[in-house]
Amino acid sequence: MDDFSVGLTVFFQDPFWVGVIERQYEGKLSVCKVTFGAEPKDSDVLELILRRYRRLRFSPAVKAELKQRADNPKRRQREAKKLLQRSGVGTKSQQALQLQREEMKTERVQLSREQRKADEQRRFEQKQQKKKEKRKGH
Repeated sequence: MDDFSVGLTVFFQDPFWVGVIERQYEGKLSVCKVTFGAEPKDSDVLELILRRYRRLRFSPAVKAELKQRADNPKRRQREAKKLLQRSGVGTKSQQALQLQREEMKTERVQLSREQRKADEQRRFEQKQQKKKEKRKGH
């Protein structure tokens, strides 16, 4: 049986409210950061999970151990209380988010390089066309 776990942590990171979704599958952790802006209502969080979850861009997977869940409801309640008191994001999540940022940066650099080359080529062709028109004497 495959072990699959999803967790959402919402916290205030001045000046916005931020949600970090941690997804663990087959011993690998991937993370997605979502900025809410104003403090999210329960309906906002529910909409994020139900409607926008498939469109979220998760970071590349990082090897992580999957924690076993306790069946005791009181223990689960204590763990939830600890999670609420903990501020910020776990270090594995931070590493995964950093990987995602680096990946997006390389994509952005590559796209801008291609766009710059296309603009240079277009300007060159315009210049050549202008030269040809001048030589024709029109």
